Amino acid sequence: MKEEKIIVPANGYLMLFIFFILFFGSIATMIALENPLFIPGIVIAIVLAFGFLMVNPNNSRVLLLFGKYVGTVKQNGFYWVNPFFTKKKISLRASNFDSERLKVNDKLGNPIMISTILVWKVHNTYKAAFDVDNYEHFVRVQTDAAVRKLASMYPYDNFADEGHDEDITLRSSVNEVSEALEKELEERLSIAGIEVLEARIGYLAYAQEIASAMLKRQQATAIIAARHKIVEGAVSMVEMAINELNKKELLILDEEKKAAMVSNLLVILCGDKEASPVVNTGTLHQ
Repeated sequence: MKEEKIIVPANGYLMLFIFFILFFGSIATMIALENPLFIPGIVIAIVLAFGFLMVNPNNSRVLLLFGKYVGTVKQNGFYWVNPFFTKKKISLRASNFDSERLKVNDKLGNPIMISTILVWKVHNTYKAAFDVDNYEHFVRVQTDAAVRKLASMYPYDNFADEGHDEDITLRSSVNEVSEALEKELEERLSIAGIEVLEARIGYLAYAQEIASAMLKRQQATAIIAARHKIVEGAVSMVEMAINELNKKELLILDEEKKAAMVSNLLVILCGDKEASPVVNTGTLHQ
């Protein structure tokens, strides 16, 4: 048998009633008649007692008879099975796994620290019990392997200024990366009968040796972007000022005066510090 087989054993309460009758009845009869011939009845009752089986909600029992798979009990309740069955308990509840922080290289070769949070449960008890040695250890190892592969497929961040313009990155494309991780884990864990309920990145950061350098790079990128906006706005304001002066004919400026005015306005508008005004009490030429 290579697939999971769901079975429903005999009612445990009925067998418990039979056990009490056989066990206590044999003892009472043996004492009353003072006849040891009823000892086998006591022994049989004790053997029957090893067949009682209790299955809690969201749990299962895999039954084996001398190494042969008999079936799996998934329905919760009190049952009785063959006393010689080996009963292996497998939980069907959802489990959380928070992997350790792994140091791996992203697509661009940058060392990063990454971990994942996985929600999983056993779907096929036969595969979980017999196709892998230890399904819980299997989940941990395959999750680490999947995270390492995922990190090598995508860059940590977009570096468009260096010619690395990626549509999907580990930092910004959370949904796409989570879908790719879930798909990779489903392929890896299906051999163990494991169903992946959810998988997502739990921790993501640059490795310590390059974290400060990457922080400076991000700050520089932000400063350059801000400066670009400031210069773009300043040029528009200077252009508007010159056009308004020409339109209203308040001043007649030659090219040299326009250049000086543009220079002064750009210094004022683009400077980090507030400009100190200088009052000119002379003429425009002094």
